[in-house]
Amino acid sequence: MENKGIILFDGVCNLCNGFVQKVIAADGKDYFRFASLQSKAAQDLLKNHPEFKELKTIIYLEEGNIYTRSTAALKISKHLTGAWPLLQTGYIFPTFLRDGIYNLIAKYRYQWFGKKDQCMIPTAELQSKFLEN
Repeated sequence: MENKGIILFDGVCNLCNGFVQKVIAADGKDYFRFASLQSKAAQDLLKNHPEFKELKTIIYLEEGNIYTRSTAALKISKHLTGAWPLLQTGYIFPTFLRDGIYNLIAKYRYQWFGKKDQCMIPTAELQSKFLEN
């Protein structure tokens, strides 16, 4: 996926699915592609990176680099339209602090936002944005 940012997300997490929907809506340049962490596509992308296989967080791949947690969210936000790029100000906070907050939300995301029984199935018009499973 040359010249595309790839977002890997927890496909059964309601919060994560909501985030993906927001990104799709603000992706004015059709820059992003998506795959659930549970998919074969995500497993293939991470096959040479065993350190990321057990992560239950957002993983963002861009130009050969892999970003996780709050850094992934900040890197994603810079490509979006609207007010999203303002999140770049989050870089003023050290990573350990940003990731601490991210990890707290991630820990309770199923309790606070719920969980699906299966991964999100994209509609026909969004199918091209998702990597094949």
